[in-house]
This record gives sequence, C-alpha cells and structure tokens, in this order.
Amino acid sequence: MALDTQTDVMSYEAPEKDLYELGEIPPMGYVPKKMYAWAIRKERHGEPNTAMQQEVVDVPELDSNEVLVLVMAAGVNYNGVWASLGKPISPFDGHKAPYHIAGSDASGIVWAVGSKVTRWKVGDEVVIHCNQDDGDDEECNGGDPMYSPSQRIWGYETPDGSFAQFTNVQAQQLMPRPKHLTWEESACYTLTLATAYRMLFGHEPHDLKPGQNVLVWGASGGLGSYAIQLINTAGANAIGVISDESKRDFVMGLGAKGVLNRKDFNCWGQLPTVNTPEYAEWFKEARKFGKAIWDITGKGVNVDMVFEHPGEATFPVSTFVVKKGGMVVICAGTTGYNLTFDVRYMWMHQKRLQGSHFAHLKQAASANKLMVERRLDPCMSEVFTWNDLPEAHMKMLRNEHLPGNMSVLVQASKTGLRTLQDVLEA
Repeated sequence: MALDTQTDVMSYEAPEKDLYELGEIPPMGYVPKKMYAWAIRKERHGEPNTAMQQEVVDVPELDSNEVLVLVMAAGVNYNGVWASLGKPISPFDGHKAPYHIAGSDASGIVWAVGSKVTRWKVGDEVVIHCNQDDGDDEECNGGDPMYSPSQRIWGYETPDGSFAQFTNVQAQQLMPRPKHLTWEESACYTLTLATAYRMLFGHEPHDLKPGQNVLVWGASGGLGSYAIQLINTAGANAIGVISDESKRDFVMGLGAKGVLNRKDFNCWGQLPTVNTPEYAEWFKEARKFGKAIWDITGKGVNVDMVFEHPGEATFPVSTFVVKKGGMVVICAGTTGYNLTFDVRYMWMHQKRLQGSHFAHLKQAASANKLMVERRLDPCMSEVFTWNDLPEAHMKMLRNEHLPGNMSVLVQASKTGLRTLQDVLEA
C-alpha cells in the first residue's frame, strides 16, 4: 500500500483582503491582517457557551522557527472546557495574553513559514500535535522533551490554539496529514491518540507488550477508543469499562476482549477510611469488580496495566485490581483531583503509579504513522459547524457527547472534503 505524500502547491484566483469570511480561502501564502476566532477572556470564565465568544483578532506573527497554518478543521477536547472554566487553572495565569484561543487539535495547510523552517513549505497538508518547548535544554536534547521546564500544551498553556482561521505553531509540531481522511477526521485524533500512545508505550519497563491485559476506563471516549485500538495493534488484550450499555457494541467493535459496565458495581468515589464498615463494603464491591475482570482474563489473572483518566471516582479500584508489579498510568482527573487509595496494596505488591502527559514528537509521529498507514480508525463521532463550537464543548462538559471524537469545521465549509481543491469548489 502506497503511503501518503505531500503534493505540489496549487494555484488559483483569489482577492487579497484584510479579513476573510469563514470558508473563504486567501491566495496561497497570502496572510491577512485579521481573522475570526473563538476567544475566551478572563472576565468571561465560566461554561463554554458564555466564555467563548466570536471575535475578530490579529493574525499571529511568526517567530523564525514557527509556521502559520490555515485551519481547515479543529478537534474538540476537554482542554477547551478547562480553558473556558478557568479550572483547574486559568490559562491566563500562564501566558498573560489579553485573550485565549483554545483548541489543541487541527488539520490544515501550511500558509507561511519562519526564516529558519526547512522541513515544511507553503501548501503542505498537516496535522498538529500540541506539545511545545523551547528546545534548548538537556531534556529536549537527549532526554524526554515532556520533562523540559519549558514544556507547554499549545491551545491550553499558549493563547493561540486552533479555534481560529489561522494558528501559529512550532515547526516541530507538524506531521503529515493522512490523505485518505477528510479534513474533519484528520482534525479529531492527534491529541487523544498521542496521549494514549505515550500512556501505553512511553513508560519503560512497563511499556505494553503482546499478550498483556489492560483495563481501559472510558472505553467509548476519545482516549479509550484509541487505547483499545493501540492495545490490539500491540497484540495485547483490552478490557473496556463503560457507563452506558448502549456503548457496549461500539467498544466490542473496536476489538475489546471484554466490556464491563461500571453501573453494575458500587465502589466508586474516594476510598472510605480503612478498617471501617464502609471500607468493608467497598472492598466487597471492588473484589466483585475484580472477579468480573477475571471472567474475561481468566481466574487469578489481574491486569498488567490500568489506563486511567477519570481519577477521583475510579483510582482506588484501579490501584487495587492491577497485578503485582503492574502499573496504573493516569493522564487526567475528569471526575476530580483528590485521589485516594489503600497504600498497603501499592507498597506490598510493588505497583507503579505513573503520571503521563501528552507525548513528544517521536511518540506523536509514531502514533500518526499508524493512522497514515490506515491501521487505526479516527473514531469520529460528531462534526459541528463553526457557529456551534461552544455547544460542542457544552456537550462534552455535560458528558452528552457520542462515543468517539468530535471535530468542528473552520475553513472547510462542509463535511466530506479531502483536499484544498474540494474546499475551493465548495
């Protein structure tokens, strides 16, 4: 199977203006002064439908190692909800900019390049990973860039995310776009896929190996749907956890070895005080959950790894059911940040509790290659118009979104478009 390759820059007629309407394409490489963006301001912190307001703002100016991308579509992630709420921290506390443009996933076209950029040219079709760093410390040069003091997440810890007609990013953030996908499919996967990839393969010696068993929380969501596919790709077994029986077929269809509905058990939330009647009741339910895992993996076979992100509601159980010497790897706390667990089972069974935060370019590129090679499905569930962008985040805040990943159209005027020519004709 031939892999995707970049195409030559196409030419077309278009006027030069200071501001273009959504879906209007400037001449190739022409950078207008202004652009439309969904902006958050500190005084508007709150739910996304009030925090996010459409504004006309300046098109960003490039540094020498930066690239300006015309955004065709953008991914909807919890970063946008957190940025709107200003929780767990306000993005303004970090970047100090007057407004914040959220969005940490995008597909688009390279529109301008800084003076030192050599790997990319105007017209290249790209997806963007969201890790930035200054590139000048030991971790960025021989270590792990995710440990760099300058590490930051584009569109959350920087003010210039993808919910705008243009976005400026570091050149090292760009990766080739899978040409077999639509613009909206290309935009929905990088953040969650690369996050899942590092969680599963980035923490030696607990990197996933063939034949191992992984418990995946939120198996029908963006992170979970990629975790299951990556686990399958590695020749390992995924046990998915859902909260709605209607999602069982979706998760099994992704290739899970088995699925558990957490509503069948009553051991969620913070751990009760050890050696109390409440703890005894929790312990009984947690063992019942562990027995349900054994019904899938085999009697006495605990999971090698737990893929964690709910946090407060699930962490006590995660640390209990993982095997001796196994790992609980966590990247978020969507149900709360006050994590509790029975430390006796951690130290006596020598379990590893590992934090994980997005991915560096090598990991993101390895994950992206699997998508380019059509080994993974983007699992796109819903696509929203530009005007419905805040409502997409409201659905995520209320946990009303469909299984999979969500996108919003930006310069692509409708779904199903795969090329710039498609966009121009539309």
